[in-house]
Amino acid sequence: MNRFITALSLAAIVLIGIAATTKNAPKEEGIKFNESPWGKIMAQAKKEKKLVFFDAYASWCGPCKKLQREVFTRPEVAAYFNANFINTKKDMEIGEGPTLAAMYPIEGYPTLFFLDHNGKIVTQQIGYIPAEQLLKIAKSVAKK
Repeated sequence: MNRFITALSLAAIVLIGIAATTKNAPKEEGIKFNESPWGKIMAQAKKEKKLVFFDAYASWCGPCKKLQREVFTRPEVAAYFNANFINTKKDMEIGEGPTLAAMYPIEGYPTLFFLDHNGKIVTQQIGYIPAEQLLKIAKSVAKK
């Protein structure tokens, strides 16, 4: 009986510790994507004189999910993109996606576009790319 009470007490302490640290854990940071309608995105880019980073994805796309999970959440990627671009992402199969898919060449998912404030493509990248490569592209585009 003594062992049972000790084990139960230990389990309670562990669970309370897990609950306390989980509750106060910081939210996952990453690129802050603007979910506004396309027209507002472009107006903001023009007003702020920034390029637009546009992640064209599909909900079923494995590499898209990997990019979101492993690259967009990296602190160095988030810091650079949040400071230098108007970031947006659109599911190309719903909402404004099909209209945008008619405007921009989508050959596969994800397609990552860097656009000027008029919507003209500065450069694009198709498929998953590691954080270091995405940052290199972003920095070269931002210098133009």
